[in-house]
Order: sequence, then structure tokens, then C-alpha cells
Amino acid sequence: MKSSASRPEITSYTKYYEHDGMLRAYANRAMLLAMIFGLIAMTSLGFAIYVRLQPPTVIRVDKSGDATVVGAAKHGPTRLFEFSAEAASEAAPTDLEGRARVKEFLEQYLSYTPDSVDSNLSDALNMMSVNLRTYTLGQLRDANTVGNIKDNHIISDFAIRSIDHIKNTPWTYLVFGVKEIHEVHKGTETTDRIVGRYTVRLVEDRRTVDNPSGLLVAEYREQQMVGDRETGLLQHSDLEMPSADQQQ
Repeated sequence: MKSSASRPEITSYTKYYEHDGMLRAYANRAMLLAMIFGLIAMTSLGFAIYVRLQPPTVIRVDKSGDATVVGAAKHGPTRLFEFSAEAASEAAPTDLEGRARVKEFLEQYLSYTPDSVDSNLSDALNMMSVNLRTYTLGQLRDANTVGNIKDNHIISDFAIRSIDHIKNTPWTYLVFGVKEIHEVHKGTETTDRIVGRYTVRLVEDRRTVDNPSGLLVAEYREQQMVGDRETGLLQHSDLEMPSADQQQ
């Protein structure tokens, strides 16, 4: 057997057709990749042109914070009536909301201490309509109500006995309550207990964050029914005492 050293050097070279086949294979692969990348580039260019030709997206945000796309197509069956969040928020207030509004107003307006009178009256004034607020604020300033309460250390406690809706009226309520006023004058405490009848008429307004019920106090009247004063050594409160019917 002859050794490889005795063979001619030309026999160790690759055949020419094998080398040409490899070149053609590389060329075919490069052409295939070029076609694929070219197709991707044309697709990207077409998509960019399509996006560029689309109209801009306009988003509308209403006062309740809900965002909607202007001109967006609606999917699903067509409905004859559609209730939005804004329409739901403008639903008419209920009688329960009216009673709660009256209770909140009277407790803020008629219960106070020298330290809380500013905030209590401010909250009560904000519950009123503009014309009633202006009138009441003028009355409080002319009588120097806040100054007298602070100077005489007046404390007012108010308890509601009943709230009744007056028939044939939309938002008028009749309230019976007991107001107990403690006043210190020259070191002597006097207590006035007043049973009063209060008429409160409400009006409807838009619901807001500060006024979820959408009700404002448009009219307020107070009428004293029974009142007495104690100046004795023993002072006590009758606000939480049960009535005669409850004792029976």
C-alpha cells in the first residue's frame, strides 16, 4: 500500500465543481435573506404610511372623569336609549336625602361652642342658596352673633325630635327640636331650654363632590313653642331625657 506522501500534490485540492457549488449555495442563501429583509422593510414602510394617513385620536374627558374616544365606532346592537354616568349622577334626590340634608343643616346651624362656632356657621351657610346665604350672613353681622357667642361663652346643644315632610310640597320639612343654651355671665351659668318648630325648604341643584345630594336650603324659619330658664345651683340637661309617652 502506497503512502500518501507518494501521491501527487494536485490530488489534495478540492474539485472545481465542488467549490463552485459551495459559492452558488452561499449566493442563494444571501439572495433569500435579502428577499426576506426586503419584504419586511416594504411591510414596515406600508404600515408606517397607513398609520400616518389615519386621523388623529381625540379623547374627550367629561367633568365626572370618564374618558371617551371621539368618533370611535360602537360595537354591539344599537340601543334606543343609553344612560351615561353623567345622567345617573343627575338623578333626582330622594326623600331620605332630603331628611338627611335638613338634619345636617340644623345640627350645624343650631349646635356650637365658642371654639366651633366659626366652622359650624360656615358649613351651615355653605348649605344655603346664594340669596338666603347673603341675607343670613347680613343678619349675623348686624347682630354680632359670633362675637356674642365667644364673649359670653355660649354653648348651644340641639336635639331633633321629629322630621316630617309637609304634604303637597316638594321639599319642605317641619322639624321639632329642643335647643339648650348654656351661658356664663359674671361666673353664673344660666340655661335656656327652648322647644322650637323649624320649617326648612330645600331646592334642587347639581350634585357635586361637596354637595352629593344636590339639595340646598332655600328657606328657614324658627318658631319658639316652649321655653324655660334655670339659674339654680344644680344644672342638668333634659335633651336626652325620654318623653312622657316613652316613659309609659
